[in-house]
Amino acid sequence: MLSTVAVLLTDRIAMFEFGVVCEVFGLDRTDVGVPAIDFRVCGPAAGVPLTSNTPGVTVTPEHGLDGLRGADLVAVPATGTRTDFPAPVVDALRAAAEQGAIVLTICSGAFLAGAAGLLDGRTCTTHWSHADELARAYSATTVDPDVLFVDEGNLITSAGTAAGIDACLHLVRRELGAAVANTVARRMVVPPQRDGGQRQFIERPVPTCTGDSLTDTLTWMREHLDEPHTAASLSARAAVSTRTFARRFAAETGTTPVKWLTTQRVLHAQQLLEDTDLGLEQIAARCGFGSGSLLRHHFHRTIGLAPADYRRRFGRRDDVGTV
Repeated sequence: MLSTVAVLLTDRIAMFEFGVVCEVFGLDRTDVGVPAIDFRVCGPAAGVPLTSNTPGVTVTPEHGLDGLRGADLVAVPATGTRTDFPAPVVDALRAAAEQGAIVLTICSGAFLAGAAGLLDGRTCTTHWSHADELARAYSATTVDPDVLFVDEGNLITSAGTAAGIDACLHLVRRELGAAVANTVARRMVVPPQRDGGQRQFIERPVPTCTGDSLTDTLTWMREHLDEPHTAASLSARAAVSTRTFARRFAAETGTTPVKWLTTQRVLHAQQLLEDTDLGLEQIAARCGFGSGSLLRHHFHRTIGLAPADYRRRFGRRDDVGTV
């Protein structure tokens, strides 16, 4: 559960990344069923303004570093590509992690996690333009410059700017369930969460709704997840060649049709596990997986939990069936 979230700020705050954390975790959405979160904005000293990357804008944290104590999650927005962090800040982040807090970094926030030794021996990511510098600064880690975010359990690192939204919603989905994540996403007016394995740089990040857009095809695919799909059948529906379909699909979604479909099917399975008592084979059929074993494979790889464990954790009724 995420009942207490602390955001750790240092000078040179990146306002967009800070805003993402505030938007996902800091707003009171209990009126629409989102659990209450004790949200703490923390800095080196309470009440002392910190500079930002926006001229004329400062941020004054309400809490000092003691606000990290007892937090279920410590979020670190972009900090700039630096390694000269104040020792008390580094020590406080390391202590929070040692006490069991999940650490989430956005963009160059990974540099502060590296300074605290939290990246050692692990895979992480950051903005693609900072990846080489992060790898040089912290050689004991493996930096993947191509993905949107990396989930290492109690450490989640994300790429630049908007990828922080994906990482935050992924964490909400993982810890609070698909229904809560979908509610937050709807309030933020963002699409269903992108898979962490998607590449950072896509040809056209925001598709233009033109006559040759694949919007209608994507909508139809979501509404027919239980049906088999092939490159030939999908390109025929879009009235283009298979090669053109693959190119346009990657441009509009940043991934392949197979990966996109798998993600959508897993998301649908999450909702069925939460909201119904259907057995695993029934869910697999409704989601387009050929069998319960195939569903288990993709579900665990994407969510990090077996379907049965997910249902026990997030099922809404006591009488849900086993899977």
